[in-house]
Amino acid sequence: MAQPNGIMHQHPPPQPPPPPPPPYDLPRQDLLADNRRRDFINICVPLCEASMKADWKTAECIIGSPEYILRYSITENCETALHVAASAQSNTDSIDFVRHLVDKMSRADLQLQNKNGNTALCLAAAAGNVEIARIMVTKNRDLPTIPNGEKMMPLYIAVLFGNIEMVHYLYEESQQMNGPGWTQMNRSWVFLKSVELDLFDFALKILEHHPLLAQNGNALCALARKPSAFDEIKPHFIKRIVNSIFCLKVEPVESKAVQLLREIWTSFEEKPKAEIDKILRGPMVTINGIQTYPNRILFVAAETGNTRFLVELIRRYPDLIWKKNENNQSIFHVAVSHRHESIYNLLYEIGSMKALIIPVKDQEGNNMLHLVGKNTERSRLQRVSGAAFRLQHKLLWFKEVESMVPPLYKEQKNKSGLTPYELFTRNHKHLVTEGEKWMKGTASKCMVVAALIATVVFAVAYTIPGGYDQKDGFPMFLHNGPFLVFVVLDAISLILSSTSILVFLAILTSRYAQEDFLESLPKKLLVGLSMLFLSIVTMMISFSVSFFVIYRHKFIAVAIFISVVAIIPIVSYAQLQYPLLKDVFRSTYGSRYLFDPKKQMLYYQNPRL
Repeated sequence: MAQPNGIMHQHPPPQPPPPPPPPYDLPRQDLLADNRRRDFINICVPLCEASMKADWKTAECIIGSPEYILRYSITENCETALHVAASAQSNTDSIDFVRHLVDKMSRADLQLQNKNGNTALCLAAAAGNVEIARIMVTKNRDLPTIPNGEKMMPLYIAVLFGNIEMVHYLYEESQQMNGPGWTQMNRSWVFLKSVELDLFDFALKILEHHPLLAQNGNALCALARKPSAFDEIKPHFIKRIVNSIFCLKVEPVESKAVQLLREIWTSFEEKPKAEIDKILRGPMVTINGIQTYPNRILFVAAETGNTRFLVELIRRYPDLIWKKNENNQSIFHVAVSHRHESIYNLLYEIGSMKALIIPVKDQEGNNMLHLVGKNTERSRLQRVSGAAFRLQHKLLWFKEVESMVPPLYKEQKNKSGLTPYELFTRNHKHLVTEGEKWMKGTASKCMVVAALIATVVFAVAYTIPGGYDQKDGFPMFLHNGPFLVFVVLDAISLILSSTSILVFLAILTSRYAQEDFLESLPKKLLVGLSMLFLSIVTMMISFSVSFFVIYRHKFIAVAIFISVVAIIPIVSYAQLQYPLLKDVFRSTYGSRYLFDPKKQMLYYQNPRL
């Protein structure tokens, strides 16, 4: 059809396809051909084995002269002998082997890549062979700037595998990431990966030369997921003992993660408020058609229990305590949901402002006390042994938050029509049942042992060593000191074992109401286990003393040997039952320090600030 200007309409000529990406600098693959299978078996296989074993004599015979074989692939993945040797275990032999190989190779030979685009230096970076890498880089300074098939520089590969010595070496060889091939993007990859892999010293070093990388919100989110990285470094226990003797006060050393967090936050704390909020919010992600922000930095830290991270940010930006997520929850609500008492305790340090945070409800109408009634992740309660003490831990949380919320909110109903107590009861019915089974099973087994001990020591009380005098009916060793010790210990063992039986019986006949798991049942179990342990101790000691009563004159060595052997049951019981006793004691009495408002974390005098 003619166009208004008289020019016929023509389709644009087809564009040529884009050129294929440049191929890797692959070694020659002649020996991999099917028609040279015999050469592959006779040359490549033994050369690969010699390279792995660092057997230079064998390799030298295979290579021969001229050394053209060093430019050939000896594996299906197109690896040369240098590739294989660089990825082997680093030792004196392998270092000498690589040195001999490199002496026979040209600079171009060192740049050969396998099918994945990895040079021999890339494989050495992954293996952490620093001396081998130094030999190759000395001959070819361009190697640190040659990326692999995934555009990863050797430095990035070293960071990825956590080879810190190799990381520092390649960082200097790459001119602090200022050499050819380095861009802001691959620099940020290295920085982010160093944070994710806890290489905080190296991350701080990077920021000295590239301060703009600190404005990477992903690095801040990675730090938020690492609560253990913010633990203070305490002095060695020997040094602590010496300091306590001489009354010296030594402050714990703050971790490198704290220093890195301060560097990152300082880099953008003067930015506009909207830009800071955008960084803290993270990128938006669509999940099941719903737009959300899964990497909200503050709430990631609250979920993982990263208290020190939150404390450092709140000190510099106090308004962060008012931030809410998509579910209208503050960081304190998230901390309650995940049972992080250290973050929850910060409410005691913000004064009357907590009265405005605690009443906040989420989109389902749940207040903070409702959140306690929901089930938590099981990983948070793995440190508590037994269903009974997991329930006790949850009850402690409920009582604590109940004392914090206003009285009106204790009876408020959520959108499901449930009060906090009703929600807690409904979600923990199974745990009450499991706690009852666990408590009854433990008490019944311990009661059987206590009954056996009571039976034995009761019988021994009337079948005493030496018997009775037929004239007056008194024991033959009545005026013997060790005999009196035996009688007293036997009586104590009987009393203790009988007491433990009564305590375990009380546990078995308990009503097992939900509230009983808070104090009543744990205290009874603690008393019962303690009495049982003491009854075993006194029984074994009285058993040992009885040998001294009978054999102290002629067989004193036998009596001493039996006394030593009698310690075995005591130590065995203590070792096997210690974890349970520790958990019972910690849950019953140590839990009172679970919520400690006296321990200041947020606002205290800190000379570093």
